[in-house]
Amino acid sequence: QLRLVESGGGLVQPGGSLRLSCATSGFRLDDYAIGWFRQAPGKDREGVSCISGVGGITKYADSVKGRFTISREDAKNTVHLQADSLKPEDTAVYYCSALSGYGSSCSLLYGDFWGQGTQVNVSS
Repeated sequence: QLRLVESGGGLVQPGGSLRLSCATSGFRLDDYAIGWFRQAPGKDREGVSCISGVGGITKYADSVKGRFTISREDAKNTVHLQADSLKPEDTAVYYCSALSGYGSSCSLLYGDFWGQGTQVNVSS
């Protein structure tokens, strides 16, 4: 059974950092692209970052480029999202997703399987 579980959210002051983790089970990381998405109240879901199953190719939304870093820890079947220089507009529920059939690419638009999300609040 394919499963994704997010963790690492919380309350942080502007300029602070959080490390979000997506623990996966039931599949091989090199068979799926993993994406991080977020959704703030009243807003559409936004693709934040993704990493390909083959080659670890990464993509970032312009809104987080230079501040967020996605990485894979294959030995633990986990994908991390290091979020630095956080801003109030980064406040949202963050979800990870697994997407099959993308090989050495990934998508900031689509996901086949989803976790339950972790809340990130950036506020002073």
